[in-house]
Amino acid sequence: MAKREKITISCIKRLVPADQRVNDTEIAGFHARISAAGKIVYYLYYRLNGKQVNFKLGVHGFITPTQARDMAKAKAGEVANGVDVQAEKKQAKREVERGKQNKLAVFLDEHYLPWLQTRNAKTAEKTIKTIKSGFPDLLDKQLSDINAWVLEQWRNEKRKTGAKPATINSYINPLKGAISRACEWGLLESHDLSKVKTLKSDNSIVRYLDATEEQELLMALAARNQRIKDERDSGNLYRYQRGYPLLPELRDKHFADHLMPIVILAMNTGMRRGEILNLSWSAVHFDENYLTVIADNAKSGKSRHIPLNKKAKDALQQWQQDTKTSGYVFEGEEGKPLTDLKKPWANLLKAAGITDFRFHDLRHHFASKLVMAGVDLNTVRELLGHADLKMTLRYAHLAPEHKAAAVGLIG
Repeated sequence: MAKREKITISCIKRLVPADQRVNDTEIAGFHARISAAGKIVYYLYYRLNGKQVNFKLGVHGFITPTQARDMAKAKAGEVANGVDVQAEKKQAKREVERGKQNKLAVFLDEHYLPWLQTRNAKTAEKTIKTIKSGFPDLLDKQLSDINAWVLEQWRNEKRKTGAKPATINSYINPLKGAISRACEWGLLESHDLSKVKTLKSDNSIVRYLDATEEQELLMALAARNQRIKDERDSGNLYRYQRGYPLLPELRDKHFADHLMPIVILAMNTGMRRGEILNLSWSAVHFDENYLTVIADNAKSGKSRHIPLNKKAKDALQQWQQDTKTSGYVFEGEEGKPLTDLKKPWANLLKAAGITDFRFHDLRHHFASKLVMAGVDLNTVRELLGHADLKMTLRYAHLAPEHKAAAVGLIG
C-alpha cells in the first residue's frame, strides 16, 4: 500500500524503492514514484470526462518538491476548469516537433512570460528582458542547442570584459530557470545546464561613502539645486523681456526638482530605488514618524515599516509643500511614478567627484552607517527588508569593536 503524507523535501529524502510511491495528503492526485534505481518522478493523477490520466510533472533533481507541489496545484486548477492538461502537453510537443515553438525567443514570449505573469507579474517582464538582453545571440537558437558548453563560452567572454561574478550569475540563473521550465513542460527532452555552476562572489565587500565623499555629495546636491533655481530665474527674465509665457517659479521652493529629496531619503532609510519611486503619500505617516513599504513594492513581497529620522522627515515634508499631498511622492507623468534617475544621478556623481558608486550603494551606505554606529545586525536586517540574516552579514566586518569586545570577554 502506498504511503500517505505531505510531499516535502524531508519526505522525499526518506523515500526508498521499497515504498514505490507516496501520495500527498493535501492535493488530490499529487504523488511521487520511485523506481528500483532510486529515480523519483512527480505526477498528478486526474479524471476528466471519464478519461484517467497520470500527468508527469517532472523528475526530482530537476524540480524540487515545492515546485512540483506548485505545478500540481496549478494543473489541478486547470483540470477543474475542464482543461485536459495532458492533451495540451502533447499538443505542445507536436508543435515543438514541427519546429514552431522550439526557439528560445518564441518559448520566452509564448510560454515562459505568461507563466511568470501568473507567479509574479511585477518581475515577469524584467526576467524576460534580462534573458533577452544578456543572450541576444541565443534567441534564434533551438532550445536543444542551448547547452552547458554554449553558456561556458558566453561566461568566459564576459569574464574577459571584466564583468563581475554576481553580474554574470544574474544573467545565467534566469536562463537556466527558463530552460528547466521548458523541460518540465515537455518542450525539451533534457538539458545539461546544471553543469554550469553559479560563480562564487564576495558580497562582503560593500561600497559606501566615507565622510568626505558624503559631504561632497551633499554639497554637489545643494549646488545643483541652487543652479537650477538660478537658471529658471534667468530663463524667466528672458521670457518676460520678450513677452513669452513664464515657467513656474522655483525660487520659493525647497527643492528645484526630485533628485535632492530622493537622495536624502535613500541615504536615511535604505530604501531600494523602486521602493522610493513607487512610494505614495498615503504610506508616509508624519505624525508617527514612519513610512511603509507596501508588499507590492517590496522585493521580498512583504511590507515593512521604516522610521523617519529628522533628515528624511524634513525632506519629505518640504517636498510635499513643493508638490502635492496625494498620489505618488515622486511623480513622473500625471498619475504615474517617476521612472528614470540615470542621467541626473550620473551628473551629480561627476560634479561631486565620486567614482564607482551606484544609486543602490546608497542603501549600503545607510546600512554601513548603522552598523558602524553600533546598531545590531538583526535590526539592520529588518530595516533593509532582508528575508534572512545572510544578506545582512556582509556588513558585519564594519563593527570590529563588537568582535573585539566579544573576544575580550574570555581574555
